Order: sequence, then C-alpha cells, then structure tokens
Amino acid sequence: MLDSALAHIGSPASRRFGRFLLVGALNSAVGYGLFAGLVVLGLPPEAALLVATVLGVIFNFATTGRFVFGNRDRNRILRFIAVYGVVYLLNAAALRGLSLLMVPPLLGQLLLLPVAAVMTFVALRSFVFKEKSL
Repeated sequence: MLDSALAHIGSPASRRFGRFLLVGALNSAVGYGLFAGLVVLGLPPEAALLVATVLGVIFNFATTGRFVFGNRDRNRILRFIAVYGVVYLLNAAALRGLSLLMVPPLLGQLLLLPVAAVMTFVALRSFVFKEKSL
C-alpha cells in the first residue's frame, strides 16, 4: 500500500525514505495520542510522557521495521532504542545550542526536525536494519 502511494518517486532508496516519512507521521500521531489520552485519564504529564515514549518506541519499531525496511527481526530492538537515544542526545544538544543563540525552542526544533529525521533514517538503515551483502 505504501509503495503504491510512493510509486511516482524514483529510486528504491527514495521510496524507502518516503515510507520512513509516512510511517514517522503515523508514529508521531500514535505517540501524541497515547500521551494526550493518558493525560486526559489523569496521569501526570511526566508519567504520561514516559509511558507514551516506551509504548511509542515499541510501536515505532514494529512499523518502521515492517513497512520501511521489510524486517520483523525482534532481536534488533536494542539497536533501535540506541539509535533513538543517540539522535535524542544530538537533537537536545543542538536545541540547547540554538537556544544559546536566542532561537526560540519551537522554532529551533522545527529547524532541527529535518536533520533529526535524516539522521534517524541513515542510522536505522546503517545500524539496525542493515541489509546483508552477498
């Protein structure tokens, strides 16, 4: 289904990145939905964020592995979590640097979002869902 929606995009790598972006939008909606639902149910925001993050990473692993990389190997989840941890740390450092330059945080994260998406895709492709060469 995703490939047919992206059939107009040229190379397989371009289609894979397109699938990554579409699945990322779905993953973001699910994560935010979990967070919002838990807050509405009365969980403190910090606890809701923790639960939504843990469940979101599990959901992201399943959707990204299956729909983006065509891989359902559950043994890769620790590498998946590590990639997200490293991207988070780099993103947080860059956001802090932008704030020191007086860039408002909402604008700063908006500017960093494409960089974080590309870094995540490259890291997942290279370290988590790397295809074996023959």
